[in-house]
Amino acid sequence: MKIVSIIGARPQFIKCAPVSRALRKDHQEILVHTGQHYDENMSGIFFEELSIPTPDYHLGIGSGSHGAQTGRMLLAIEEVLLKEAPDMVLVYGDTNSTLAGALAAAKLHIPVAHVEAGLRSFDRSMPEEINRLLTDHASDLLFVPTDNGVANLAREGIKKGVHRVGDVMVDALLFNQELAGRSDILERLDLEAGTYYLATVHRASNTDDEQHLRSIMAAFAGLDRPVIFPAHPRTRKYLEQYGITPEPISNVRLIEPLAYLDMLRLLAQAAAVLTDSGGVQKEAYILQIPCITLRENTEWVETVEDGWNVLAGADTDRIIAAVGQMTGKNQNQQNEHSGSHSAHYGDGTAADAIRRIISAFDEK
Repeated sequence: MKIVSIIGARPQFIKCAPVSRALRKDHQEILVHTGQHYDENMSGIFFEELSIPTPDYHLGIGSGSHGAQTGRMLLAIEEVLLKEAPDMVLVYGDTNSTLAGALAAAKLHIPVAHVEAGLRSFDRSMPEEINRLLTDHASDLLFVPTDNGVANLAREGIKKGVHRVGDVMVDALLFNQELAGRSDILERLDLEAGTYYLATVHRASNTDDEQHLRSIMAAFAGLDRPVIFPAHPRTRKYLEQYGITPEPISNVRLIEPLAYLDMLRLLAQAAAVLTDSGGVQKEAYILQIPCITLRENTEWVETVEDGWNVLAGADTDRIIAAVGQMTGKNQNQQNEHSGSHSAHYGDGTAADAIRRIISAFDEK
């Protein structure tokens, strides 16, 4: 088969790496990078580190409002699909690149396969939730990471083409864990394992809301360990716009976005992570690092149910209390749940399952 795979943002690069390796054993893959993430530390270095093939198309869409960005992607992706005439379009996750790819393919009657289908936060104020919903309902093959995802789709009447394959981010993490262990990021930042917190903040609900961002930064300032904060370009822009300067705050270290292997190493050695990223929540869970989520909901409900993640929103006091709760837990109490990780998210063979299912779809 000729398969067009559409990616555009950091989490999609990570998910794409193991799937692309698997697909190319049996099929021709055309890789399309929308350019949603275009900063070198958010894009280019990931292709090099994760051994992702050079994109066949780089659309260079860049940033913009949701409607404008999605519209430009839709137009550009449609042109690629008309030229390539693929047998299938593969999309990942819940970004504007995901939705644009699914819509462009569906309008041209090209089968759509969605990796990471079925996830729901049940918060329709999140652009990602709308992207998930619409993409799932436009898809022919739905590759679902969890049992909860399968149940979510069934409640919406989607049962055909649904496959519970596990999570491709487990594949990526297991594949790259040894390489990440060789990273010298702790030495470069003069850190020791377990002595710092790691933070990421990038969602519009936090960055675009001045009070939310101020509250989160105030929480970081009130914590008992240094907070290493690789700042997404969007976040840095709003910190400057609101006049929030962490320099006077001795325990907040604002640094540039990190390459994947450096980030994985930093996460694996942190005392805890504070994040609004779905992918980082899950990576923390797999690595058994306590997580404090700077949101009121999560699509990765298993991480909360198993006691490795707590939802703290953007409230200063709740965030500080949640850090104390998570880091103060008896380690044996957390270890009670350590065996359930593979049961929820798979054993690192999701990409190969996706390859087999797509190959069987071709035979129909």
